[in-house]
Amino acid sequence: MLDILDQDIQYLSGVGPKKKEMLQKELGIGKVSDLLEYYPYKYVDRSRIYHVDELRSDMPFVQIKGRILSFEEFETTPRKKRLVAHFYDGTGVADLVWFSGIKYASQQYKEGVEYIVFGKPSVYGGRYQFAHPDIDKAADLQLSQMGMQPYYMTTEKMKKAGLTSRSIEKITKSMLEKMSEPLRETLPPFIANRLRLVSRDTAMRNVHYPKNAEDLRNARFRLKFEELFYVQLNILRYASDQRRKYRGYVFQHIGNIFNGFYRDHLPFPLTDAQKRVMREIRQDLGSGRQMNRLLQGDVGSGKTLVALMTMLIALDNGYQACIMAPTEILAEQHLATIREFLGDMDIRVELLTGIVKGKKRKAVLEGLIDGSVNILVGTHAVIEDTVQFLRLGLVVVDEQHRFGVAQRAKLWNKSQNPPHVLVMTATPIPRTLAMTIYGDLDVSVIDQLPPGRKPVVTLHKYNNQTTSLYSGIRQQIKEGRQVYIVFPLIKESEKLDLQNLEEGFETLKEVFPEYRFSKVHGKMKAAEKEEEMQKFVKGETQILVATTVIEVGVNVPNASVMVILNAERFGLSQLHQLRGRVGRGASQSYCILVSKPQLSDETRKRINIMCDTNDGFLIAEADLKLRGPGDLEGTQQSGMAFDLKIADIARDGQIVQLAREEAQKIIDGDPNCDKTENSMLWQRLAALRKTNINWSAIS
Repeated sequence: MLDILDQDIQYLSGVGPKKKEMLQKELGIGKVSDLLEYYPYKYVDRSRIYHVDELRSDMPFVQIKGRILSFEEFETTPRKKRLVAHFYDGTGVADLVWFSGIKYASQQYKEGVEYIVFGKPSVYGGRYQFAHPDIDKAADLQLSQMGMQPYYMTTEKMKKAGLTSRSIEKITKSMLEKMSEPLRETLPPFIANRLRLVSRDTAMRNVHYPKNAEDLRNARFRLKFEELFYVQLNILRYASDQRRKYRGYVFQHIGNIFNGFYRDHLPFPLTDAQKRVMREIRQDLGSGRQMNRLLQGDVGSGKTLVALMTMLIALDNGYQACIMAPTEILAEQHLATIREFLGDMDIRVELLTGIVKGKKRKAVLEGLIDGSVNILVGTHAVIEDTVQFLRLGLVVVDEQHRFGVAQRAKLWNKSQNPPHVLVMTATPIPRTLAMTIYGDLDVSVIDQLPPGRKPVVTLHKYNNQTTSLYSGIRQQIKEGRQVYIVFPLIKESEKLDLQNLEEGFETLKEVFPEYRFSKVHGKMKAAEKEEEMQKFVKGETQILVATTVIEVGVNVPNASVMVILNAERFGLSQLHQLRGRVGRGASQSYCILVSKPQLSDETRKRINIMCDTNDGFLIAEADLKLRGPGDLEGTQQSGMAFDLKIADIARDGQIVQLAREEAQKIIDGDPNCDKTENSMLWQRLAALRKTNINWSAIS
């Protein structure tokens, strides 16, 4: 027998084939279970009746009860009319107004019948009016049972097809009324009882039709917890399976290579945060299980140094190490940094990118096979089948979200056991999001900058304040510094943006005729881009005009000014990443956000946050709250496949934490997933896995 939740919605009262097709196309609703999980986005209290003499224009939606005294029609234009019904409730008269659907309204509603009118009051011509209100016969409504009215998101196409929020509400209500059997439970009693959760059936009925705020709160908590719990259970079970399946190389030896570097070549004393992270990494490397660690740290916090020291531990234990970067520029920067750190140490570090060809490439490949290449720095060229290692023990992945899971998996096949993995990101990820996207990774955070680094001063200017902006730039260049000027590049309008950059470039050359310029954008060939970047790196040009192509992978300590034009078009994380290009030297650096004067409240909040703090984690938390997880830098690329229907990672951090703890208890107590009391959980997880698999898992 077909489960009611699997039934086709076209057979529900008020749907039919055409509306089913629209619901499927617009919202992905095809079965009863889909409709059940299409939750309201807001609620309005309909348990109270107001009187006309109590109305105020700043009130939200309210309802009044009374009778229509008369109708009047007015011509607003030669082709348009307005219908007004004068509505009396014993305390005063309010007008009900229709600008469309006039024929339907005049036939549907009768004078003298008692109605309950629901809508938002406004004032017109000295009288309160309700435009296109909801109207029900008072005899048909039982106020004591009405409670809070749900509102459902709809699209313009749906509204035109007659699928308004109200009609979805009626379809859902009819469906729930016909569901005589309680919904099957999806959480075992020992979890539901311990956390005092209402049943799934109660939660579902109350989330759509709560009688009061407390019922709604309890229903939403239950449903949010369940959703997040299964996401966490999926991640933790996956991670647990991987750990049991793969043994890691044991790096117990800290020898001459690491100690020699630490004693003679360390460029500056490690911060307490770097020391803490190194302790965490050393514990992983000696544990006998494969390390899967996410290393978070703001630009300039010293992640590359920690990664190098980790690679040196691999070398001390007779293994090779590899660092994989998303772009050739970043790979070359890592190569230069590592060679500079190592100085005259007898360690062979080689580069492998698309531009390493011929004899040089052959020599690198042979060195990897015979073990004479100790550290390989490369781009995705590293994962080509022709690249083979003698003993690959550690892989460092920089800016992990830029690599697909299939690309990363190829690396594991280059070693007898899966190598240890250290994932680095300069994109600070809020804890609740990290637990969800990178849930199978242990997280380390470098939350201190090395001594001597001055925080970047961030200023906001409007685009009509160019005189002071240009004089500030000129002053910095006179002092021997260099300047970035960034134009936005949004995919939808690349041609327009490119034109803006070209025009802006010519204008800037006229403003600063005495200085030399570099220009970089995504449409240039790699060799051209590299040539322009190198001119800036070497100090041959003073101003680099670019798009966001410079967001990752440029290290010019002499550059002290970052000007971001049209700053209102960038997200917080992107602004923070761009700002990280300056402040890398000892001199004071500046980030100037230039925007139009007219800004939305949200944009102004973003810019104020940037001016108030340099803390990447505060910025990431704010970005998550302003934009939600799907938009954050990196999360979409990494495949955030959780189909969250009611929970909100940005706002439900405490529930994420609770769900994580409960899921961990299950995994700890039942690592083989064979205990009878947990069978409901594993069955439910299997059913959900189509939408909840965490494809960004690194293991």
